[in-house]
Amino acid sequence: MTSGADVTESSLSCVKCRKPAHLQCPKCVELKLPREGASFCTQDCFKASWSSHKSVHLKAKLSSIGSNAPWENNIASPNDGWLYCLRKGQSRTAHTPHFDWTGPLRPYPISKKRVIPSGIELPDWAVDGIPKIEPASDLQHVVEIKSAEKIERMRETNRIAREVLDAAARVVRPGVTTDEIDAVVHEATIAAGAYPSPLNYHFFPKSCCTSVNEVICHGIPDGRKLEDGDIVNVDVSVYYKGVHGDLNETFFVGNVDEASQQLVRCTYECLEKAIAIVKPGVRFREIGEIINRHATMSGLSVVKSYCGHGIGDLFHCAPNIPHYARNKAVGVMKAGQTFTIEPMINTGVWRDRMWPDGWTAVTADGKRSAQFEHTLLVTETGVEVLTARLPTSPKVFPWLN
Repeated sequence: MTSGADVTESSLSCVKCRKPAHLQCPKCVELKLPREGASFCTQDCFKASWSSHKSVHLKAKLSSIGSNAPWENNIASPNDGWLYCLRKGQSRTAHTPHFDWTGPLRPYPISKKRVIPSGIELPDWAVDGIPKIEPASDLQHVVEIKSAEKIERMRETNRIAREVLDAAARVVRPGVTTDEIDAVVHEATIAAGAYPSPLNYHFFPKSCCTSVNEVICHGIPDGRKLEDGDIVNVDVSVYYKGVHGDLNETFFVGNVDEASQQLVRCTYECLEKAIAIVKPGVRFREIGEIINRHATMSGLSVVKSYCGHGIGDLFHCAPNIPHYARNKAVGVMKAGQTFTIEPMINTGVWRDRMWPDGWTAVTADGKRSAQFEHTLLVTETGVEVLTARLPTSPKVFPWLN
């Protein structure tokens, strides 16, 4: 907190209590923000306002988005660190990869790995890209019943994840690159004291996944500018206080055609209908039946290659949650379990192909795909959506207005 030698007592009021202000937020001073929204009368008012006031800093950073760069014309620039991704993130190249592309989308060069400041708790893959605990854990086979203390940590972590995704949603528009969206996700995550779980997970090179148009999932943020009429899924996961939170949403970019609007809305409805049946005693396999029925009634298909998953201390663990009908998922829901449901719904066929980067899954016919995801807690009487939309969440879906 900075003593405001240049704060004029007669003209500036405390942001919280409206009394004459004598102090200024030091971060606002650093960012050169207007004094009117950065003035406080006492340290107590500043501390009481911090949880809401800090959003001003993030908004200031978002407003600076947009700059010329070598990747604007899909040109790799080794000198600036912009290169194409290969081998699941383990190598880079200045040359455009060769591939039998299924649709009009192409990869663009990606920027350097973003930095995590000291003091943030790291998952075990943060340094070398290799998860150690997760693959060998008993929780790959047994669904954990979480303690009340761990459930509280899950609530806190998933609330952060929701706020981070909301920050990303606010910058989605034509002309913004998915790399810029990744920068917003990264900055918002570390500002909350959390780690972006995807970063270096099995060598994934970015802090979130951005899946545009025919990309089903795990798209890598790069230098391509979003275009009017695109749809883009942003998948956010954070690690905080020893547990993970995970959610995603698919957003409209500018004016989107009717078919894409119907695809995105149907996918949203698939998730909502699946969540509605979650309660103790329900078989995990029932989720796929609900989703498949709603998607096929709309003439759409359900991706079978990727599924929901357990989550907690581990990023991915039991149970597996297939989204398609006649699946063989094992087990029934019990109070205290946490897992994700994240249906991926395609306009055309359900089959997918993998890009040369080893991460980006695209539809086999090049048609569009959409996805929504929540992290859920099974309660004694039903379900709690840990990543539920907040009153402050941006109103980006017309059917919710």
